[in-house]
Amino acid sequence: MKLKFTKMHGLGNDFIVLNGTIQKIELNRQQIRKLADRHFGIGFDQLLLIEKAEGAADFRYRIFNADGGEVEQCGNGARCFVRYVHDHGLTHKNEIRIETLSGVISPKLETNGNITVNMGKPIFEPQAIPFIAEKREPTYSLEVQDRLITISVLSMGNPHAVLVVQDVDTAPVETEGALIETHSCFPKKVNVGFMQIVDRNHIKLRVFERGAGETLACGTGACAAVVAGINLGLLDRQVVVSTRGGELTIRWPGDDEPVWMTGPAETVFEGEINL
Repeated sequence: MKLKFTKMHGLGNDFIVLNGTIQKIELNRQQIRKLADRHFGIGFDQLLLIEKAEGAADFRYRIFNADGGEVEQCGNGARCFVRYVHDHGLTHKNEIRIETLSGVISPKLETNGNITVNMGKPIFEPQAIPFIAEKREPTYSLEVQDRLITISVLSMGNPHAVLVVQDVDTAPVETEGALIETHSCFPKKVNVGFMQIVDRNHIKLRVFERGAGETLACGTGACAAVVAGINLGLLDRQVVVSTRGGELTIRWPGDDEPVWMTGPAETVFEGEINL
C-alpha cells in the first residue's frame, strides 16, 4: 500500500497529514508506529487524518499519537490542518468547521498567515477530564515517587496536568512527566505541562505529551497552562507562550468562554511511502 503524505509542523511539533477524503485510509497501531519512527519511518509526533464530515461541518479530523493511539484534540495539528486544506485546494473558506473526537472546532486563517483556533471551553470537573478526585479543586496534590507535587488539572478536549516551576530548562520534564502521564489518577493518561511564569503576559512552557513524550510545542498544552495560570491569579487574559519551537498567543476571557489560540503552521515536504 502506497501512502501519499505531507510533512508539516506547528512550532516544531511535527505531523504527517493524510488525505482520507479521496481514498479510504485504515492504519493499525503497528503501522502508525512504523511511520512515526524517526530512523526507520518518516518520523512525527502525531498523524493527522482528514476525512469527510459526518455532520454539517466541513471536514472530520482524526489524530493519532506516535504510539498509535487515537486522541481527542491537538492544537498545533488543527493549525496545520487548516494550512493543508487551503494549500491543497480542499476549501476556500477562511474559517472552517472541523469535527473532532472532542467536538467541533472552528479554526480561521488570518490575513498574516497565522491561524486562530477556537479551542473550546476548558473543562474542570474531574469526572469529565477524566481525573480521579473526590471533588473539583483549584489545585490537587499528587504523590509522585514518595513526594507530593501540586498540579492544576483540566481538559482542553484532552486531559492536562500543569505544574508551576521556577525554571523550565532545569525542570524534570522527561522523568517526572512520564510518571505523571501514567499516574493511576488519570484513567486515560495525561499531558503534563511545566510552566514558568515570566510575567503576567508571558510564560515559558515545556510539555510531556501523552503517547509522544516531550514535543517542541503543544497547542492544547499552551491553552491549559494559560487557563491554569489565570485561575491561580498569576496571569492576565492574553498571554504569549514561549515553547522550545516558538511562540503562541493564547487568550481566555474566563468563566464559561472558549480559549483562543493563534500561531503559525508550515509545510516541510511532501512524499510517498510504501507500507
